[in-house]
Amino acid sequence: MAKSRNTIKMEEITFKQRLLSFKNLPVFFKMVWRSSPQKALISLVLRLFRSAMPAALLYTGKLIIDQVVALNSGTAHGDSSRLWELVGLEFVLAILTDGLNRMINLTDSLLGDLFSNYTSMRIMRHATELDLDQFEDSVFYDKLERARQQTVGRTVLLSQVMSQIQDFISMAFLLTGLIAFNPWLILMLLLAIIPSFLGESYFNSKNYALSRSQTPERRELDYVRYLGASDETAKEVKIFGLSEFIINRFKKLSEKFYADNSRLAISRSGWGTLLSIMGTIGYYGAYAFIIYQTINGKATIGSLTFLAGSFRQLSSLMETLLSRFTMVSQGAIYLNDFIEFFEIKPRITQPLKPLPFPNPIKTGFIFENVGFKYRGAPKYACRNLCFSLQPGEKLALVGENGAGKTTLVKLLSRLYDPTEGQILLDGQDLRNYDLKDLRHNMGIIFQDYIRYQMTFSQNIAIGNIAELENMDLITIAAKQSLADLLVAKFPLGYEQALGRKFNDGVELSGGEWQKVALARAYMKNAQVLILDEPTSALDARAEYEVFQRFAQLTIGKSAILISHRFSTARLADRILVLEQGTILESGTHAELLKKKGRYAELFNLQAKGYQ
Repeated sequence: MAKSRNTIKMEEITFKQRLLSFKNLPVFFKMVWRSSPQKALISLVLRLFRSAMPAALLYTGKLIIDQVVALNSGTAHGDSSRLWELVGLEFVLAILTDGLNRMINLTDSLLGDLFSNYTSMRIMRHATELDLDQFEDSVFYDKLERARQQTVGRTVLLSQVMSQIQDFISMAFLLTGLIAFNPWLILMLLLAIIPSFLGESYFNSKNYALSRSQTPERRELDYVRYLGASDETAKEVKIFGLSEFIINRFKKLSEKFYADNSRLAISRSGWGTLLSIMGTIGYYGAYAFIIYQTINGKATIGSLTFLAGSFRQLSSLMETLLSRFTMVSQGAIYLNDFIEFFEIKPRITQPLKPLPFPNPIKTGFIFENVGFKYRGAPKYACRNLCFSLQPGEKLALVGENGAGKTTLVKLLSRLYDPTEGQILLDGQDLRNYDLKDLRHNMGIIFQDYIRYQMTFSQNIAIGNIAELENMDLITIAAKQSLADLLVAKFPLGYEQALGRKFNDGVELSGGEWQKVALARAYMKNAQVLILDEPTSALDARAEYEVFQRFAQLTIGKSAILISHRFSTARLADRILVLEQGTILESGTHAELLKKKGRYAELFNLQAKGYQ
């Protein structure tokens, strides 16, 4: 990790920052509205009605008590029908309050789910637009992780903000009664809740700072948890006896998390208790004042219950409002992480006036002094690359690990753009071509291809997802890669689920998976085929069959093969030998052997292994 855990600075949040954070809420509510305009409107209307209920119930209770006192003292005229009317009204209000609460909770829950789905899709869509090298940057991953956390956490913020609006309106009704009786009660109310608010604000600030500083560690903790219990890591964990190492690493990280969080929780609990006592003293001071006024005939018994209830609810509401203010402002600050992620822009973009990919390619590709440096890397991954790829030519790239082979083909397919130099296609800079069209004409299978936990047909269709329902094309692609020979083994044929993560899935061997991955390259009529170690998991016979088929299928097409097997490389029209990101040698298999350079050295070393 780039920083020591002990040197990570915890960012404190000032009150000014909390206020400024509310500028994020309009953006937030736009997203909420877009996720479901209907449910957002329903939630707002329901809360408006619900906000009037506390004052209505308290005032109805006041009228009931005054009516009872009047009937008992004989000062009330007529029978008790007025009293029972008021009781009936209070019953209806109680039922209505409960119904509104349930409807609000239901609406918020549904709206929260829709918002979570909407923002998750936005994150995925934006992530697909970003550059590949951004995914190889740890700072970017921290932002991505925080943005992912917001998809669920912001549903809580939605409910908090809506509740805040509801409680403000409820307070307006209740404050009207208190002000009419005695304005000084408002001052006593503030004195009762301010200490608790200041405490909550302080500790919420500490909690935010701690949570933000722990983001890299949290990713590491999740990764260690994955290592310790995953089907992909199980065999190495067992064979290398890694379980105790992984468990101890998890224990160390989790204990540090616990220690940091528990210190803050204990401190918060202690101060919270003290400040709560101060608030309770303020409340009972106001309560005593109201009782004194009632004893001296300045208020009725009903007014006493109304004022005491109003003060109690106002105290609770204001404490909740101020406490929720810190949570809402904290949530609004967290929105910075969410918004910042969408402000990350790709450098590889569609040109303003894109050129269509040439069909057919006329003069081919030319690399002119191309160099590329990974973000934050101290040196170039490749540099001074000068070579061509002619139409219909098959080019092999050989070299030791880290020589720059895979980086080169990523440049060709515009997963990266050169740091220096340019790549030409038919005389035009590659950056001038339509990006989607360019990649559609590249049939690429990387060595670290994904084993999708999907059906057999879907795994092949990944290579051209627009043809997902085209079973004829999928069948042809499977035959071309020899993956069709696997279908007879599956009880469900092309609809057989692959992988063990889901029910009834079938696991394949490495060589079988490789044939499935190869089929993806044949799913589209690409003019350029790029295979990165395409037969590394196949035996000699299967490799021979695959390349015989490949030679037939690529007639008239350009192809790049990356391989450590010289039996593969020698099938190419020309071979480039890369070393430390530069081209060391170039020529046919026979020409390079005659040079007795690096290629000949590597070829002879590998040949000895078969003697």
